[in-house]
Amino acid sequence: MNVLIAAAKTGGHVYPATEVSKEFINNGHKAIFLGTNNLIERNAIKDISEIQYEHIGMNGYRGNSIQSKVLVLLSLPMNVFKVLKILWNNKVDSIIVFGGFISIPAAIAGLILLKPIYVHEQNTVLGSANKIVSKFSKKIFLGMPLHKKNIKRSKVIGNPIRKSFVSKIQNRTDDHVRIYITGGSQGAKYLNDNLPPIFNDINIPISIRHQCGKGKKLEVEKLYENFKEVEVKEFFDNPNSQIDWADFIISRAGALSLSEIISMKKGTLMIPLPNAVDNHQLLNARYVEKDGIGLVHEQEYGIDILKSSIKNIIETKEYLIWQQAEFKTNHMDAAHKIFTSVLENN
Repeated sequence: MNVLIAAAKTGGHVYPATEVSKEFINNGHKAIFLGTNNLIERNAIKDISEIQYEHIGMNGYRGNSIQSKVLVLLSLPMNVFKVLKILWNNKVDSIIVFGGFISIPAAIAGLILLKPIYVHEQNTVLGSANKIVSKFSKKIFLGMPLHKKNIKRSKVIGNPIRKSFVSKIQNRTDDHVRIYITGGSQGAKYLNDNLPPIFNDINIPISIRHQCGKGKKLEVEKLYENFKEVEVKEFFDNPNSQIDWADFIISRAGALSLSEIISMKKGTLMIPLPNAVDNHQLLNARYVEKDGIGLVHEQEYGIDILKSSIKNIIETKEYLIWQQAEFKTNHMDAAHKIFTSVLENN
């Protein structure tokens, strides 16, 4: 089977898509990855020798100016034509889209050539592109249950995550509570500005690793003042090792990050991005919290409540309860489930 897999721009779309690509390749099939020649895409596929990488000039739609939106729409026919050519030349049998505006030309081209189309949605809310494509897709794979209602032909199978996100046995030589703070690859200003002063004022043995984002390292280190047990980096190359090292994590609430943390049997204090599209981060966080694997702190609650929550998690060792919780969805098997479903339904 020859399958076209479309994902672009962000790790939340690209990394699950590359895991599914690997699953097809490892089982003797051909995977064509359709992206936008973005650095995240190139880094994600660079070690997959047998993958075929194709790209089109495509920008996002939501959140852009009216002028940018007009340009995106004007470029759509040309991009559909480019995808048609890729589908035809590679005798593509099926198409899987992972959200983002690149899903639209991929799906339109698939419709024209009568190819079966599959959707994967990572969050608890369907993204705009996935909402459109899901209306004529053969099946919708869900990383998490949808917040409002499940839709026809949908099934919760989890978010495909990298195989390195597996917990290992830790040999502990200290009694410090270990906390990994991450605002994603770009960092998070709210976490960078507010967490160091909180930890400066907590008199409990704690070790911290803080991912702050590019250009923020010196600024964040200065905020920690005399706090000794802290390592601040712009970006940790091996986030799986940091999650495994930690007792619990303080993070935003992107679906992929949460799936990786949960798969490593760790809990998280989630601080959702308040202006996330469709408020999907808060809804993701509430779903995880409901399953007993973390706690939600909305920014509007204020710093005093955040400090109180952190102290309570540490003093009551609530993070140990999170580590014992059973999550309903096995994200580690998600890529294989997508592969077998597409194979069976094609």
